[in-house]
Amino acid sequence: MTLAWYGNLKLQQMNITTKWPLILIILASWGVAFMEYCFMVPANRIGSNINGGPFSLFQLKVIQEVISLIVFTVIITFMFNGEHLHWNHVVSFLFIILAVIFMFMK
Repeated sequence: MTLAWYGNLKLQQMNITTKWPLILIILASWGVAFMEYCFMVPANRIGSNINGGPFSLFQLKVIQEVISLIVFTVIITFMFNGEHLHWNHVVSFLFIILAVIFMFMK
């Protein structure tokens, strides 16, 4: 989803999609998101305890958020030169990791 949501901003910054109508940008983003969903939906089905997997729905959601933040950080750091990772971002991410720890406590 990170590429679908923020990739269009990079394409605009590179003057590739500057003249594109919004509907075309939305459709292109949906195409990227579709490919990401093709991985996410099976992962949720396999991992869910509803289907015999090890994780509850709450645990799956927290795992998904952490993965999304990691992917977001990597993509934004490399795609957008003006964006930098600061200490407060790192502290925020550590709090999210603590949330994962608490989510998995019995």
